[in-house]
Amino acid sequence: MASFQIRKYRDDDAEAVKEVFTLGMSEHVPSSFMHLLKQPLTQMVVMCMFCALLTSSKSFLLPILAVTLLLAGARQSVVYMFNRYIDTSLKKDLTNISETYINQKDSCFWVAESDGRVVGTVACLPNENAPECLELKRMSVLHTHRGIGIAKALCRTVAEFTRDRGYAAVILYTSVVQTDAQKLYEHMGYEKTGEFVVPELVAKITNFTVFEYKLNLQRDGKQD
Repeated sequence: MASFQIRKYRDDDAEAVKEVFTLGMSEHVPSSFMHLLKQPLTQMVVMCMFCALLTSSKSFLLPILAVTLLLAGARQSVVYMFNRYIDTSLKKDLTNISETYINQKDSCFWVAESDGRVVGTVACLPNENAPECLELKRMSVLHTHRGIGIAKALCRTVAEFTRDRGYAAVILYTSVVQTDAQKLYEHMGYEKTGEFVVPELVAKITNFTVFEYKLNLQRDGKQD
C-alpha cells in the first residue's frame, strides 16, 4: 500500500493541484452523458426523431445517422459544460490558491502527497449562506491513488480544522453523477440536507442535480 501525507498547500504545488482538479472533473463526463441518456425527455426526443425520419424516408440509414449525430452533439454539450466549469474554476479560486484560501481567515487548502507527488486535494472556507459552517471544496484524488484512505484523511483534516475554529458543521456540494463521492461523504457521517438543479441551460435540460451535504460537529451542545 502506497504511503501518503496530508500537508498544507505550497505555492509550488499550483500546477499539480490544477492537474488533479482537471483530471478529476473530466472523469465525470461519461457518467454525466449516461445520466443524460436516462432522462425521459432525451429518450422521447430520440424516439420521436427516429420514428419521424423512419416514416418519412422509408429507410433505416437516415434515422440511425440522425440519432447518432444528435447523441454526438449531446455528448459535446456535456463536455462543454464541464470544460466551462473547469476553466471558470481555474480562473477564480484556483488561479491564486494562497490568496483565496491560505491567507484568508478560517480558510485553508491541503494536498495529499505520495512519493513526492501531489495526488489529492481539499480545501475549506466560510460558507456564504451558512455563517456557522465551513464549506469543503476542491476534494479530488487521482484515480491511481484511490482506495488507500486519502479521501477519508482529507475529509478528517477539514473536519478537524472546522472543529478547532469553533464552527458547528462542515457543508459541501456534490453532483448527482458523483456517486462514489456521495458514498464517501455518507460513510464519513455527512447527511444530505438539500438538492437543486444547476441553473445553466444545459444542466436544466439534463436535470443535472447538485446535492448539499452537512456534517454536524456539535450535538446536544457538545462536540463529537
